Amino acid sequence: MKTSLDDDFLFCENIIKQNSQSFYTAFSLLEKKEAQAVYAVYAFCRKADDIVDKSDNGYSLKKFEDELKNFEKGHYIDSPLWRALRSVFDRYEISIQPFYDMLSGQRMDQNFSFFSTQEELENYCYLVAGTVGMMLAPIIAVKNHKILAPFAVDLGKAMQITNILRDIGEDFAMKRVYLPLKVMKMFRYSMDDLSKNTINRNFKNLWEYEAKIAKNYYDRFLSAVEYLDEKSIKPVLASALLYQKILDKVRENGYDCFGSRNYVTQDEKKIIISSIFLREERRV
Repeated sequence: MKTSLDDDFLFCENIIKQNSQSFYTAFSLLEKKEAQAVYAVYAFCRKADDIVDKSDNGYSLKKFEDELKNFEKGHYIDSPLWRALRSVFDRYEISIQPFYDMLSGQRMDQNFSFFSTQEELENYCYLVAGTVGMMLAPIIAVKNHKILAPFAVDLGKAMQITNILRDIGEDFAMKRVYLPLKVMKMFRYSMDDLSKNTINRNFKNLWEYEAKIAKNYYDRFLSAVEYLDEKSIKPVLASALLYQKILDKVRENGYDCFGSRNYVTQDEKKIIISSIFLREERRV
């Protein structure tokens, strides 16, 4: 049965709704056209992630990358994701390269090896999350997307480091340690400590070292919100501040990144979003 483009975007919307309530809460505040475009980009990224983490329906990254190559050549791929993305590429000045870079980052997860340095970690953060900023910049800053792009990359890196700091135990269970080995050594925190879910002063100092780097990236992005389209400011601010709040939740939970899930409650989300709307109204 032939489906409408609205059905394709609804397919993408359901993916973000099911997998990231924080992003969905924030980006559903966008106007319909921009929200749909964000949902389609998210669906692409989620698909890539699921291929690696969940062996998604026998898909391989190579098969997905081949589909992306065909998409780039203008070949018609008859699925909700690709139909929605085609519409987005037709509407906005989006580069295809960040989509390939994203798959390169996912391949690093598939063939995981430890990061030695902070630089290696942040390169990975660009590939799996900074690229999303590159994808979204033309949607949320139509006129100024080239100026906004590096700051959007900063936001992606901040969010990925936040993910890493929230999911240390979950990642370790998958035999992935994203904390750079040299940084762990600097704070005298060992793999043995990690295997025992040790939360001591060394761990907290290590965690805060990475959290400070994430905050610097958040701050750099927040300094550039003037380049966003006016209608994008509140939703994008919401996405940044809701995600940054996760760091506070980990602290409130005694830095337990092992035995419990640290998340922002619905009531906390409402408070953050209300504060953004009030602040923006005062600014105007």
